[in-house]
Amino acid sequence: MSGARRSGLVWLVVSLGAVALDQVSKTWIMTHFALHESVTLLPVLDVIYARNTGAAFSLLADAGGWQRWFFTALAVGVSAGIVLWLRRLDARTQALSAAGLALVLGGALGNVIDRLLFGYVVDFIAVHWDSHYFPAFNVADSCISVGAGLLILDSLLSGREAKG
Repeated sequence: MSGARRSGLVWLVVSLGAVALDQVSKTWIMTHFALHESVTLLPVLDVIYARNTGAAFSLLADAGGWQRWFFTALAVGVSAGIVLWLRRLDARTQALSAAGLALVLGGALGNVIDRLLFGYVVDFIAVHWDSHYFPAFNVADSCISVGAGLLILDSLLSGREAKG
């Protein structure tokens, strides 16, 4: 049975690792920093304890509270879809897609945990150039971005293989 198809669900260990790293890092920030306290690590990188009640780039952050449940439900729904998608993938031949999906799943669940526990997402990485700041983000957001990048790369590579 060595040639048998293995489901992409074996990649869930990556999702679990992403959630664990995300939650450990956020717990450390909340324990060691006061809200809005920051430390400069590099001329373009700060660590800051921030709270985001909205979505990416603080979208709908001042919406009055309903967005907490909306974004939680959306992330749970997308996560369920990702698990079903992973189940259908072949872990051996579709590893890039599976890795991307697993990272997106882990990131989504990491932020869902924050929303359920606190009503906001803990952010702590601030990248900037001079006085121009990119919105603060966290490990979960990074996993979602890297995972999406892997999915795009897989799509581009699959398109090349189909042409060649």
